Amino acid sequence: MIESHSFILSPGKWLGEGKISLNMLDEELSFFTRWNIASLEDGHIECTQEIQVKGLSDIMLNHFRISNIQTGAFTLFMENHAIGKVNGVGVFSDSIIGWEFRVEELGFEGFESYERQQDDSYLMQGEFATIDQLRTTIRGKIWKQVAPS
Repeated sequence: MIESHSFILSPGKWLGEGKISLNMLDEELSFFTRWNIASLEDGHIECTQEIQVKGLSDIMLNHFRISNIQTGAFTLFMENHAIGKVNGVGVFSDSIIGWEFRVEELGFEGFESYERQQDDSYLMQGEFATIDQLRTTIRGKIWKQVAPS
């Protein structure tokens, strides 16, 4: 099943775009994302995700480390400036890759899922919530970056 996914579970560069909704705002915000995925010799996968929200100058940076990849499951470590370091669990099937985080001491939980399309792009959705009732919903699409010729 790992072979059926070119996103997250194998090295590559990915681009994407979509919409972010925050429960404290009435409008959706457009975003652009870039993933850089690299395999390590010890079986771990390192990923960096950049997210640029249209109209904002700051770029959010997420660092991921995927390990313990087994049939249909993996563990995930994420670090970013806003949340800090969190551990999560991931699952995958022939068509979907997803993960979730639940960190009770931070009052943070959320999930992301990526559904593979016939053209090997992925439709993604995610939802994150904090203890102070802030909720973020994300919907978009990612595709493998084509190397310049």
